[in-house]
Amino acid sequence: MPDPPVQLRKLLGRGDVLAIAFGAMVGWSWVVLAGEMIVRAGAVGSILAFGAGAVMVWLVGLTYAELSSALSRAGGEISFTFVAMGPGGAFVCGWTLVLAYVAVCAFEAVALPTVVSYLAPGFEVGPSYTVAGWEVHASWVLAGVAGAVVIGFVNYRGIRFAAFAQRLAVGSLLLVGLAFFLPGTVTGDTGNLIPWITSWEGVLRVVIMTPFLYVGFDVIPQLAEEIDVPFRTIGRIIVLSILMALGWYGLVQWTVGLSLDPATLAGRALPTADAMSAVYGSPWAGRVLVIGGAFGILTSWNAFFLGASRLLFAMARGGMLPAVFARLHPRYGSPVAVVVVLTGITVVAPFFGRPALVWLVDAGSLATVVAYLLVAAAFLIIRRRHPDLPRPYRIAAPALVGWLAVAATVFFILLYLPGSPSALLWPQEWAIVLLWAGLGAALAVGMARRAPVPDAGRQARLILGEHASLLAGGRADSA
Repeated sequence: MPDPPVQLRKLLGRGDVLAIAFGAMVGWSWVVLAGEMIVRAGAVGSILAFGAGAVMVWLVGLTYAELSSALSRAGGEISFTFVAMGPGGAFVCGWTLVLAYVAVCAFEAVALPTVVSYLAPGFEVGPSYTVAGWEVHASWVLAGVAGAVVIGFVNYRGIRFAAFAQRLAVGSLLLVGLAFFLPGTVTGDTGNLIPWITSWEGVLRVVIMTPFLYVGFDVIPQLAEEIDVPFRTIGRIIVLSILMALGWYGLVQWTVGLSLDPATLAGRALPTADAMSAVYGSPWAGRVLVIGGAFGILTSWNAFFLGASRLLFAMARGGMLPAVFARLHPRYGSPVAVVVVLTGITVVAPFFGRPALVWLVDAGSLATVVAYLLVAAAFLIIRRRHPDLPRPYRIAAPALVGWLAVAATVFFILLYLPGSPSALLWPQEWAIVLLWAGLGAALAVGMARRAPVPDAGRQARLILGEHASLLAGGRADSA
């Protein structure tokens, strides 16, 4: 996988990396989907669902933590699966994960107009049309498109500017969260938690949503070449970010469950904001929480845009996509062509209106779990083939963790398939998955015709050797 002359620059510190990972996992979904999840599973049932999702994500996260310290390269999963499975496995893993990241970016482009509508009643004006029974107005579309252009510009300006924006937005989000969780827990009514669990089928319907909501820690390996911290620290940040996300989502479900009558949740567009209003007894509090949710949109959107751009950059650098996607801006160091393409894809999402939110969550969740399965399998293969590979961050009982991660991801994949009570919807959600798979297959065939397949064994040795050189340079300390 030959590198281009211009390399990514190491500009990210510990705080930047944690802000990117946590901000990626905590976007807008906690504002708009909390009520639907409580309706499906009950307040306690939805918390249990998040716990079940966290177990799978934690197991996979441990494999990520070790692999990220052992093979620290842009587009982390590309390197993991290339070394373990060759270019075919690397392409499938990378392309699948790009769908998960693009789905999040598209989700946020649809979510942003929801914020504007809540803060500015009467905002939805202009020519309209209907998608799945929901009326889409011109102003709604324009708000989402404008947000996509802004995020594209931030990423065009490079990683330093994007990281600064991320830290500012995450700090604001945490302040709003504290203002909601603390008084909500004290003043809430435990009678609202009944029924604690509506049905186990409902719990499963929430469980299948959780991979999409937890996806984000895996953005860290995509930025590996731009992270200026010890390898062992990268692994620790991955694990910490997962625990922080679990705590956040659990507190959201608990506080919303305490604050609102469950019989009214189904009709609420923004249940978490309504819960904040109930806690303080004033509608202005709900607007403050929506503003906090807007910061969540920015943190998630920015982080996944970064992750998707680095994945596509790594795939292009490895000869899996056209070389134009591996070219970097001479001043900002950003992959310009990738930024333009991702912005173009994202601006399409608002045209599908609010129904696209759930479609994107479920389709993106399946893509996430498939990519996690490939990474877990790569972890086991690399452990067996390269036992002496330097691993600054080592996990205990690696074989057990690896096989449990494989089993957990396979179980989750089965939940999305036809015949399961939580299967993806046809045709909307399956259409997203199948169209993306078809596009990937066409790209793979086209690239195979344009260029000879590289010597996979030789390229894998180059990746392993590159990491050994970095370790020899002294970046593997545990400071």
